[in-house]
Amino acid sequence: MTLLFDSVDLTDSSFVSAVLCIAFNPLFWNLVIAQTQSLTRLFRSPYVACYCLGATILSLNSYGVTEAMKSQPKLEVLDGLLGYYVGMAFVAVGSLFVISSFLALGFFGTFLGDYFGILMEAKVTGFPFSVLDNPMYWGSTTVYLGWSLIFTLTYVTNCLFIHPSIQ
Repeated sequence: MTLLFDSVDLTDSSFVSAVLCIAFNPLFWNLVIAQTQSLTRLFRSPYVACYCLGATILSLNSYGVTEAMKSQPKLEVLDGLLGYYVGMAFVAVGSLFVISSFLALGFFGTFLGDYFGILMEAKVTGFPFSVLDNPMYWGSTTVYLGWSLIFTLTYVTNCLFIHPSIQ
């Protein structure tokens, strides 16, 4: 645990913001789910309400976490091509699970359509659900792990984000 706390800047404002966003998202989803009837009345359609919820969920994710990863201290152990390729492999595998889950479930299956009364005809049992329980959660976690490995690389971070030390 000491290595973890020495490697993470807990006082960084973007880190605190990312933690708050991660904690806020499930709270937001649960609060909104309780209001699906109101949203359906407001938008006059369960489909339009679900589309709006999906767009909102998508807009709440990623940016804050990415900013936090960029601002954290770099680990010299991972600073090399091996770390980069391992990170890219995690991003690729995670993306495979996220995208294939989305394609298997469709928009309404992914973004809580069942709470709006938009039900799927049958339970999805094919890939990736035949390989993992909750493949979208595991996939997105794997993508974030991959990006965090990539962002630990001083050289890649400098090149991607025009670090002040590069002239």
